[in-house]
Amino acid sequence: MKWLKCKMPEIIVYSKSWCPYCKAAKALLEKKGASFTEIDVTTDPEGQREMAKRANGRSTVPQIFIGTKHIGGCDDLHALDAAGGLDPLLKG
Repeated sequence: MKWLKCKMPEIIVYSKSWCPYCKAAKALLEKKGASFTEIDVTTDPEGQREMAKRANGRSTVPQIFIGTKHIGGCDDLHALDAAGGLDPLLKG
């Protein structure tokens, strides 16, 4: 029997270097073994505008995307995990 390896969806985390919520969100993803691309918008106003556009106007950090799904911020990510919804998303 062949086992199909599930490909983890692309994960994007928009963050700022000084943000404790960004650090907490990234720590949760790392704990789950999820690799992600971090886009630091600390000194990038264009990146901040792109993030807000993708996040339906939300301008706070972090803003987290898993695949095509906008998760939201750190509290949203932790709530999704507590409700049992994060692991299935990470598995694709």
